[in-house]
Amino acid sequence: MSPAVGNQPAVIGTQAEGTPPRHHIVTAHVENKAGVLARVASLFSRRGFNIFSLAVAPTDDDRFSRITIVVDVESAPLEQIVNQLDKLVNVVRITELAPDEAVECEMLLVTIEAGPDRRDEMLSHVRGFGATVVDESRVAGDTGAGETEGTGLITVMLAGPPSTIDEFENLVRPFGITELQRTGRVALPKLGPGAARGRAAAPLRSITGAVQGEAG
Repeated sequence: MSPAVGNQPAVIGTQAEGTPPRHHIVTAHVENKAGVLARVASLFSRRGFNIFSLAVAPTDDDRFSRITIVVDVESAPLEQIVNQLDKLVNVVRITELAPDEAVECEMLLVTIEAGPDRRDEMLSHVRGFGATVVDESRVAGDTGAGETEGTGLITVMLAGPPSTIDEFENLVRPFGITELQRTGRVALPKLGPGAARGRAAAPLRSITGAVQGEAG
């Protein structure tokens, strides 16, 4: 399993034009019961499937949670990944979205060094990306002449498409990152006339009500 589950220090590589996307989004609606997430993670580990990111949260129905998994289809055929998820206990529905069929979003929290000489430059980047400063710390520092000057850290929050998050992270990295957390992406099908709703305009699997056997 990739070390980037729920936290993406790496940037997805650019796809060559005309080649199929390496990363696909699989969403699983599961019963909101203890141990379900552990079963999903264990399945990926046992089968050697590579997860690029994973995000889980309750849905509008408190009986179910939605797990959004970005999978590396080079580690295993997508159909094999879905078939194995299909067998897990408590999985209610599985949907797969190609990147061009989805609206994707991710959130970043990052704490950045904000020295007085580059603070204004940093804040201009924050404003330019529509990010928000959510925390700030100023520490007195010695200038070497017996005087002190305010230095410190700022924590910034940014939500947006993964490509925007990648761009902002790469931009602020030279300033000095002390801590960084990315949520992993979430996604919904694009809307509009003729928009595909998952693969073949429908979920790959719809398991309505039946409890499936545990994958071996």
